[in-house]
Amino acid sequence: MTDILSDYRDTLAEIGRLAEKAIKDTVDAPDTQSDRPTEAQSCTIKSLPPRLLRKAAEVAVATNPQNAPVMGAMTGAADIPLEPMHLTLLTSKYWGSQPRQLTVSFMEATPVDLKTRILQHMNAWSTRIGISFALTNGIGDVRILRGSGGYWSYLGTDIRLIPKNRQTMNLQGFTMDTAESEYRRVVRHETGHTLGFPHEHMRRELVARIDPQKAYDYFRRTQGWPAPVVNQQVLTPLDQASIIGTPADQTSIMCYQLPGSITKDGRPIAGGTDINATDYAFAARIYPRPSHSEKHAEKEIRLAGAMDSDWDESEDVLEPQLA
Repeated sequence: MTDILSDYRDTLAEIGRLAEKAIKDTVDAPDTQSDRPTEAQSCTIKSLPPRLLRKAAEVAVATNPQNAPVMGAMTGAADIPLEPMHLTLLTSKYWGSQPRQLTVSFMEATPVDLKTRILQHMNAWSTRIGISFALTNGIGDVRILRGSGGYWSYLGTDIRLIPKNRQTMNLQGFTMDTAESEYRRVVRHETGHTLGFPHEHMRRELVARIDPQKAYDYFRRTQGWPAPVVNQQVLTPLDQASIIGTPADQTSIMCYQLPGSITKDGRPIAGGTDINATDYAFAARIYPRPSHSEKHAEKEIRLAGAMDSDWDESEDVLEPQLA
């Protein structure tokens, strides 16, 4: 598990770099109906103000020591003091493997049935992992607003540094009339960011399919992004050495839907519409459920014992049943 967490820490460190360069929330209106960005495309991993970068690293490591950066491998010299920005980029936002319940509150008057529905979709992750979400009448760890600004979240442990009067997740316009498919696609995606999971579309295999010039034109038209932002948000792949588990998964809930108009082969990157089996399997490795781990360990012990060629004398069957 230590090696797995170390590899995943590197992945989240790279995502932290992208988050620190996140852009303004306001987007320009699309030029055409066909180029209108989907909700998943408007998702942004929010960054903290630069003055809080070092504090964010301290909080992440205090929450989970496994978040501490690997100095030698990442900087090339362990004795070189790190500037706040560099330190933050090397520090992941993972909550840790111990069971944890994060409380959830809403920033504006929200019907009870709507709160319940959103929470149910957040807890879709919790059916397989050791982190769960619970409503509170007070100020939650996760604070949701349904106001303007699109869909966005802060990454993992960064939510601990957000002022209590500000949201940590934005779900613009969600109501009970919102389609169930959007709850699965958007709420579960944003919850993935709260858990510390990055955008899957930054995998090298998927980035390689994108035509840079077409991407620059598309995102400038649809979201007002200049070229440097497109580079950071779309065209800069994660370090391949930091990726573990499975090949790039364009059906992951954490993957953007990208149109065929910006890919080299004209085929779109599908994007995830729900948490898939790979998402669940990977999340369960990062956030194991104690009951599952204990039962699995007990089973392994029993199986190992059954394979022994001998056993303790006290286990001898002295009166076998012959009938």
